[in-house]
Amino acid sequence: MANNVMVWVRPCVQGSGTATIWPLSPAATAVCQEAREIEARKSMTVKQVITQAPGVQVMDGRAAARCSAAAVVESPQVKTTEAAGSEVRVRFAPSPTGYLHVGGARTALFNWLYAKNVGGKMILRVEDTDQARSTRESEQAVLTDLEWLGIKWDEGPDVGGPHGPYRQSERRELYKQYVDQLVDRGLAYPCFCTDEELEAMKKEAEEKKLPPIYRGKWAGASKEEVAEAMAAGVPHCYRFRVPKNQVVTIKDVIRGEVSWNTDTLGDFVILRSNGLPVYNFCVAIDDALMRITHVIRAEEHLPNTLRQVLIYQALGFPTPIFGHVSLILAPDKSKLSKRHGATSVGEFREEGYLADAMLNFLSLLGWNDGTEQEIYSPEELQQKFSLERITKSAAVFDKTKLSWMNGQHLRALPLETLAEMVGQRWASSGLLARSQSPFVAAAVQMVQSSLELVSDADKELRALLSYPLEDTLASEAGQAQVADGLKDVAQAALAAYESGELQTALASGHDGYKKWVTAWGKANSRKGKRLFMPMRIAFTGRMQGPDVGEVLSLLALEDGDVADAGAYVALPERMQRLRTWVDSQP
Repeated sequence: MANNVMVWVRPCVQGSGTATIWPLSPAATAVCQEAREIEARKSMTVKQVITQAPGVQVMDGRAAARCSAAAVVESPQVKTTEAAGSEVRVRFAPSPTGYLHVGGARTALFNWLYAKNVGGKMILRVEDTDQARSTRESEQAVLTDLEWLGIKWDEGPDVGGPHGPYRQSERRELYKQYVDQLVDRGLAYPCFCTDEELEAMKKEAEEKKLPPIYRGKWAGASKEEVAEAMAAGVPHCYRFRVPKNQVVTIKDVIRGEVSWNTDTLGDFVILRSNGLPVYNFCVAIDDALMRITHVIRAEEHLPNTLRQVLIYQALGFPTPIFGHVSLILAPDKSKLSKRHGATSVGEFREEGYLADAMLNFLSLLGWNDGTEQEIYSPEELQQKFSLERITKSAAVFDKTKLSWMNGQHLRALPLETLAEMVGQRWASSGLLARSQSPFVAAAVQMVQSSLELVSDADKELRALLSYPLEDTLASEAGQAQVADGLKDVAQAALAAYESGELQTALASGHDGYKKWVTAWGKANSRKGKRLFMPMRIAFTGRMQGPDVGEVLSLLALEDGDVADAGAYVALPERMQRLRTWVDSQP
């Protein structure tokens, strides 16, 4: 050893017979050297020198205590996986304890988009170690929702793969093997503490305002003590032995460098007394054995990362690249929950949202491509997505925005596709007797600009089929039209209908109706709103809606299409009610 290297010795744990030696970085060495000089001036001496290693100095006492903060600067390097292109492997690991939450769907989406963008693979792993809550029904529901969104995985419980099984419940023996490895190497140990003892430790830590970490005797128990407890059949879990006073740092692709001091953690459980492995242990083993290169997940998992990295290091596994995505908040900036309405993908599907719109909306909850574009197809998202454009700030789930976006995607559909969807909706809701006909096609074309959800088409069709003349005329706005000579316009409409002039005009389509109205207005000194509003009231019974010529042309196409529930008022009945109103006027 060419130069002196200062180290910090952690005294041996009782019964273990070994001490832990940590090398200090140059910066830490300088700090510690200063502490040594201060102690020397106070007539303090270095109590321990390891002569077997020339050039190595070991400190304890007050000097060591003073440089302990500097000591944590030096910690084992986190070996990070390097992967690009087809080597990239991401995963989505849902727990089958309910339906797919929109937050989970976004996590799956970001992983899928990244894999698609770089040509990598996506793995679906089911984390079903919670025996009390996990069900195959929930698992299938999650898979169904992912499939509806169009998210496909390359390996998983249903499609297989070279790194299965892909359910944690089917990998228990594997986890136990790695627990045994850690125990054999002294990196984990059995803990026989009772619940009462653990609760007492927790209470004492709270009273002394200490971190809530394990301080029981089994971390330093002798082989004889452990063997005796084992022979007596005392229930026990297994704890991971956390190295003391180290700083673990990861480079999060979204949040930058994130560091933890291991002294805040304490020895944590990796295998429960019932033989079931703990989440953080399973995740680390599975990610390593499934060769996951990138772990993209919600920021609520960030605190778990320290435990997982320590397990990677202890077993010699490379650490994946981490990216922790911000939470999804409700409009009131609280955590999105059931009290804010629908939160699962399945609920939104049942409400009539399109999969592509849902995918588009979720992609913008924490990501953008740097432009003002808001509407994307799945193919565009795959081409443009990158981890670098994921934002740190929390995303707000705005259902109004989702509905608007759904309307944009609806209107982007080919008219034939939209007509099929809306026609089926009208038939299933009992408004129409058939889902396909010239009447249906024309009606869909008229209402499409007003739709945000397919279900909105019901209200729009009812408005076209009904004739609320009396209600309109009783309103304040309707009375203003009456005062402005509505009767004269109504009489002209009746005369055109009764003479066949209106039907002749409608035979020429929308332009024919417009020419007739314009000609009548010119002859009677009416134009603009004073002409078109009273004509609208006369023929539709409303003061707003689609073009009147288009409405009349649609009514002419009706040939048994409307069911009784549609409450259809045909043109002859409309004209009869209009005549009744005209005759009632002075």
